Amino acid sequence: MKSASQDEGERPAAAAFDIVAVDSNGDEARRCLAAYFAELSSRFEQVFDPARGVSANEPPLAPPDGCFLVARLDGRAVGCGGLRKLEPGVGEIKRMWVAGEARGRGLSRRLLQELETRAAGMGMLRLRLDTNHTLAEAQALYRSAGYREIARFNDNPYADFWFEKQLAAG
Repeated sequence: MKSASQDEGERPAAAAFDIVAVDSNGDEARRCLAAYFAELSSRFEQVFDPARGVSANEPPLAPPDGCFLVARLDGRAVGCGGLRKLEPGVGEIKRMWVAGEARGRGLSRRLLQELETRAAGMGMLRLRLDTNHTLAEAQALYRSAGYREIARFNDNPYADFWFEKQLAAG
């Protein structure tokens, strides 16, 4: 039997999602990244070229100093996020995205928390990330999760805001 809130279109809680580490070069990761890049292309004011936002010497989103996570709903990938080590004790979150149909369920926050947990497990004490001014919901998420705005720390041509968070000591 449906509750009144379900009849009004309330989405189920994020508990229905699984978040798992995958190969950042695998098919599932590539599908998520293609959808993420397509969304950025439609939202950014300037032409978006994924290759311009990636440096040739960029550390991989893979173990031992990083990871790539995929969020699944009913076995289907609906979100992703990557983590990599920038320098000793400092990590960076990259490529965080949740599909439109999966938004509003707390998944972005759960994905961010899982990336933070994995970063702490890798010995990272601080996390950094960047975002574009058109992604207001991302800025709001990061601020509400304790990230503070900092000076530019990379040369991403699409970034307008740079954030950092001190992780709790384990």
